[in-house]
Amino acid sequence: MSANQVHIFDTTLRDGEQVPGCKLNTEQKLIIAERLDVLGVDIIEAGFPVSSPGDFKSVTEISKVVKNATVCGLTRAVENDITVAAEALKYAKKPRIHTGIGTSESHIKYKFNTTPDKIIERAKHAVAFAKKYVEDVEFYAEDAGRTDNAFLAQVCEEVIKSGATVLNIPDTTGYCLPEEYGAKIKYLKDHVKGIENVIISCHCHNDLGLATANSIAGAINGARQIECTINGIGERAGNTALEEVVMIMKQHPYLNLTTNINTRMLNEMSRLVSDSMSMPVQPNKAIVGSNAFAHSSGIHQDGVIKNRETYEIIDPADVGVNESSIVLTARSGRAALAYRAKIVGYELTKLQLDVVYQEFLRFADAKKVVLDEDIHQIVEASKIEI
Repeated sequence: MSANQVHIFDTTLRDGEQVPGCKLNTEQKLIIAERLDVLGVDIIEAGFPVSSPGDFKSVTEISKVVKNATVCGLTRAVENDITVAAEALKYAKKPRIHTGIGTSESHIKYKFNTTPDKIIERAKHAVAFAKKYVEDVEFYAEDAGRTDNAFLAQVCEEVIKSGATVLNIPDTTGYCLPEEYGAKIKYLKDHVKGIENVIISCHCHNDLGLATANSIAGAINGARQIECTINGIGERAGNTALEEVVMIMKQHPYLNLTTNINTRMLNEMSRLVSDSMSMPVQPNKAIVGSNAFAHSSGIHQDGVIKNRETYEIIDPADVGVNESSIVLTARSGRAALAYRAKIVGYELTKLQLDVVYQEFLRFADAKKVVLDEDIHQIVEASKIEI
């Protein structure tokens, strides 16, 4: 692994599926898992095996079909969870058990009603127990975003000694600011003995709309795995969106961070997950929304027609979109009308365009969007000679 490569850990089939109404059957999960493998995802979190017979079956079947990615199963810091996960992962070419426990004061006091020392002991035991089954063990410190950094460092150091290969530092409630989360990752890099031998992972939630920013801040400060989902789906307000973090790293080469993702599959992948889960993608969603490369303002349309990069920082083809979309509305200008008219067969002179444009504005004021077939009607109504 290159020192600058960021592993993409996709949890669409685990955290993403926790969205109410987005439950998938095993067949649907297999289709998505195989496409994620082709996409270039490094780790696929296939499910939480102990949670239900259906989840156990899905993790087992996914383990059989995934050819390249590591297949991961989630557990609590409970021996039976870990044993069941190991059984579900027995067919995986590269299995990983993802175990952990809450580390924040809130979790220790109210969720577990225990002490910090006992949390450390449970964490160490869970990792050591998982290590009996698989070499690759990821430890999550749930609610790490609200955990005291010194205590978090202590937990991390102890689970490294117990055999953890990956340290997941989740901002479980989406509370951190990017500067704060980045500083937390740097603190661990600077204060945890043995940290150079493991991968630090970011698992950020989007409760305040900062999941992507926090994940990138984590990577800038030394994390080399980002946990994310297609379309940013997940608990509550969702998780870090895979397509966003991948394209940020691609579009900002000075960050010197790379991934194995084939970005030209992102739009296809987005549609597959959206359709499978019956979870529509908001039109203005970054990268994969239907309006991500659509232009309706006359000023923007004129700029894009002259040079796409005037208003687009991403080539649509790079994410699997055929081309930019010039949408005709009452806000559109002459350049956009001429552009679309040419597509449907009208080479308008400047004088002709002036006449047709007035008719277009009357039509557009009465209709939200002017379609290609409407252009014929507009040209005919303007009574110009073609």
